[in-house]
Amino acid sequence: MSKSEPVALWELPEKPPASKAAPSRARKKPRPGEKAKGAQSPAPERPVARIVVDIPLAHLDRTFDYLVPEKLHETAVPGCRVRVRFAGQLVDGYLIERGESSEYDRRLAFLDRVTSAEPVLPPSLHALCRAVADRYGGTLSDVLRLAIPPRHAKAEGEPPLAPAAPPEAPDTEAWTRYQRGPAFLEALAEGKPANAVWQALPGEDWPRRLAEAAGTVAAAGRGAVLVVPDHRDLTRVHEACAELLGEAAVVALIAGLGPAERYRRWLAVLRGAVRVVVGTRAAMFAPVHDPGLFVVWDDGDDLHLDQHAPYPHVRDVLMDRAHTTKSSLLVGGFARTAEAQLLVESGWAQPVLADRAVLRAAAPRVTPVGEDFDVARDEAARVARLPAVAFEAARQAFAAGHPALVQVPRRGYVPGLACGNCRTPAHCRRCAGPLALPGGSIDGQPKPPACRWCGVPETAFRCSACGSVRLRAVIVGAKRTAEELGRAFPGIPVRTSGAAEVLSAVPGKPALVVCTPGAEPVAEGGYGAALLLDGWALLGRQDLRAAEETLRRWMAAAALVRPAADGGRVIVGAEAGLPVVQALVRWDPAWHAGQELAERRELGFPPSMRMASVEGGSDAVAGFLADLPLPDTGEVLGPVPLGEVDEDGNAERERALVRVSRADGKALAASIHAAAARRDAKKATEPIRVQVDPLDLI
Repeated sequence: MSKSEPVALWELPEKPPASKAAPSRARKKPRPGEKAKGAQSPAPERPVARIVVDIPLAHLDRTFDYLVPEKLHETAVPGCRVRVRFAGQLVDGYLIERGESSEYDRRLAFLDRVTSAEPVLPPSLHALCRAVADRYGGTLSDVLRLAIPPRHAKAEGEPPLAPAAPPEAPDTEAWTRYQRGPAFLEALAEGKPANAVWQALPGEDWPRRLAEAAGTVAAAGRGAVLVVPDHRDLTRVHEACAELLGEAAVVALIAGLGPAERYRRWLAVLRGAVRVVVGTRAAMFAPVHDPGLFVVWDDGDDLHLDQHAPYPHVRDVLMDRAHTTKSSLLVGGFARTAEAQLLVESGWAQPVLADRAVLRAAAPRVTPVGEDFDVARDEAARVARLPAVAFEAARQAFAAGHPALVQVPRRGYVPGLACGNCRTPAHCRRCAGPLALPGGSIDGQPKPPACRWCGVPETAFRCSACGSVRLRAVIVGAKRTAEELGRAFPGIPVRTSGAAEVLSAVPGKPALVVCTPGAEPVAEGGYGAALLLDGWALLGRQDLRAAEETLRRWMAAAALVRPAADGGRVIVGAEAGLPVVQALVRWDPAWHAGQELAERRELGFPPSMRMASVEGGSDAVAGFLADLPLPDTGEVLGPVPLGEVDEDGNAERERALVRVSRADGKALAASIHAAAARRDAKKATEPIRVQVDPLDLI
C-alpha cells in the first residue's frame, strides 16, 4: 500500500501478535491479613445493620442484614435513610437497628450510602407502623410511605427550632357542663390514661374545647395529636390552639402542604420542638414526644379512611397508639358511630355527655314533616318544593335577622331495592346483605333480585318489617338549585356551598345558604333555621351505614342552629316514626348508636365482626380465596360482579367478602398477609385489591 492512498476505516491494520503486545498488568493477590485495594472494612462496633427496603411486596416484608462500612460508622444511626443494593438495583430503605452478628450464613453486602443521618424512624414510630401493617394485613413499606413524608434536603439542613416552653394550664370551666368532663381533664393533667367518647352539645365551640384538652396535656409537659376530617375543621382547631397555647406551641400537618414546609413542620415534631399537632388523617402518625392525648373529631366521616394501602382508619390507629403508649384517647363529635358505641359498651372508654336539662337548653327545636313527595316519581320531574312548615321556619329566621341553612343531598342513583309498602331496605336471607337488580334476562325474563354480597338470587322476597312481598327501586337524590329556592324567597340573598366552592363562614344576616352535606359554613351567632330536605335520599342509600351517616350529617347541620329558646328550628324531611328521626328529635345519638350496634351484632355486621374485601379479576379473586386459610369462624360471601356484566353474566371485576368473628380479626389479617406473600413470590401479574375492615361494604 503506497503512502498516497487513503486508508478506509474497514481496512485498519490488524492488532499486533500477542507476543508483541504490551504486557498486561496482572492484579496482585493480597497477602494474608492485607486488605485488597478498594475493599471496605466493616465498622468497628455493631457492624451489622438491619434494613427495611422500600419495596411493597408482601414476601419481602422483613428486615435484611447488611454490613456497615467503616466510613459510615458515625452516620449510619438507627432510623436513618439509606441506599442499599437489592437484587442488583439500588433501592431506598431505613436502618432499623445495628447488631454485632447476623444469622445469615453467607457473605453480607455493604451499605451503599447513608442518604441522611437524620433518624426519621425512631423505635416508637417503627413499632406503630409495624402494628398498623399487621392489623390491616399490609406491608411495613406501605405504612412507612404514609407515616414519613418525603425528604427535603434544604429543610433538613436548617437548624432545629428551640423547644417551645410548656404553656400555662388553660381554664377548663366549660367542660363542667358535661358529666365526667372534669374527671377526664383531671386525668389528663395528672398523666393518667383515660379514654372517652365525647358527645358535644349543639352550638358548642368544640375547637376551643379540644384546644383546652390539648393545653392541659401540654402544660404537664406531654404531647397531643388532634386529627380532624378536612381543612376547614383544621383551620378552626389550629386557630383555637394557637390562641390558647401560642403560635410556637402548635403545628398544623396536612398532606396538601408543599414538600419543604410539610417536611419542616414534621421535623419540628420529630425533634421535640412542638408538642401539640393538629392535622387531617396524615397527622395520625405524627411522632410527638411523650404523647399524652390523641383526639379524633367526627370519626364517622369517611375522610378519616386513608385511600392508600393498607387503608388504615384514623380512629383505629389512634386507639392503638393510646393503648401502646398508655395515654388517653378522645373520640368526639355531635353524633356517635357504632364503633365508638362498641368502645363504650366494652368499658374501654367512658361517655362524656351533658345531662338532659343542659341539652334541652342548648338544642334547637326539631320538627319532622314526613315524606311529602306526592308529585311525579321520576327524578326529571322533581322540583325543589318546601312544605309549609319549612317556609314558616325560614321566614321567622329572616324576620329575626338570622340566616337559614338548607341542606340538600347530592344527585345520583343507586340500584338498590326496598320494600314497596314500608320502604325498609331489602336484605338477603342468607347473609343479610343488600338486594339489587343484577340486570340482564334469562329466557326472555328479567333476572330476579340478587344479593350484592353473596350473589344468591332472591325469588321469594318478604319484608322482615311488614311482611309485604312487593319491591321498589330506591332513588337517591333530587335536583335542587339555588335559583328555585331564590324564587321561593324573593328578596333574600342566596349563597351556595358545595363541591365547586365550600364556604367556611357566613355573616349573621338574613340569607339562604344552600349546601350539600359536609359543606355547611358556620354562621355568626348561629342559624335561625335549618331545612334538611329529601330525608329519603339519605336514608334510602344502599349502605350499611346509611342511617348512621344520615344522623351524623343531620346533627352536624342542626348543631349550627341557635337554641330553641332563641327561636332556632330544624325542619327535617322524613317521617317522625323512623328511629333516626326520633334520635334527632330527642338529640340522643347514643341511643341510636346502641340500636345500630345491636342490629349489626345480630346480623353479623361490623364492628361486631371483622371483614375483608377482595377485588380483582375473576381468576385472581378465585385464586386468592383458594389459597386463603380461614379461622373456624370464617365465611366467604360471593364473589359478585362489580359494575356491569355482559350477556353471559361475566364481569371484568369481581369482589368477595370474608367475614370472621372479632376475636379472629388478627388471624384473618395474618392469613391475608401470608396469602399475599405467596402470591407475590409467584410473581402474579393480575392486580388485586385486598382491604381489611372496608368502610363501604357495597
